[in-house]
Amino acid sequence: MRFIFRKTHIPGLVVVEPETGRDERGTFSEQYKLSEFRKAGIKDVFIQENRSVSKKGVLRGLHFQRPPHAQAKLVRCGHGRVWDVGVDLRKGSRTYGKWYGLELSRANNLMLYIPPGFAHGFCALSGDAEVIYFCSKEYAPSHDAGVRWDDPALGVKWPVKRPKISPKDAGLPALSELGR
Repeated sequence: MRFIFRKTHIPGLVVVEPETGRDERGTFSEQYKLSEFRKAGIKDVFIQENRSVSKKGVLRGLHFQRPPHAQAKLVRCGHGRVWDVGVDLRKGSRTYGKWYGLELSRANNLMLYIPPGFAHGFCALSGDAEVIYFCSKEYAPSHDAGVRWDDPALGVKWPVKRPKISPKDAGLPALSELGR
């Protein structure tokens, strides 16, 4: 099966659409195929898979890991619907501080490839929304970091007015405070 790789306005951030076969029994799609990703210029190899289930209105993020444990992520929604966001935090990038968001759902079967150097977050748009994502590096608690989900400098347009946020995420620094 094939994949469609759509570049976004932020270099490196790619929307991935796997071809889905359908018949009277249901559907089938390959969710990841190293050779196809390599042909599309995505060289990361994924070594850890994470699963998060969130209630409607829960917002998680914006998270990243600092080098040398910076992670690429391949994110999809296994059940329900989420608004998924990647924020460019690559120093020197012409799109530093810019974000891209899209709805991921079980129904649309889209994925978002987020390269190292980006923060990632999502907001559950349906009850029990399941997010599954592959990571190119293992989780390293000592390199765990984040930026505030509601930082005005980022201007992320979240689709929920009063999201449910963890105390940890509510205490994340603004973009201007990163690296201090």
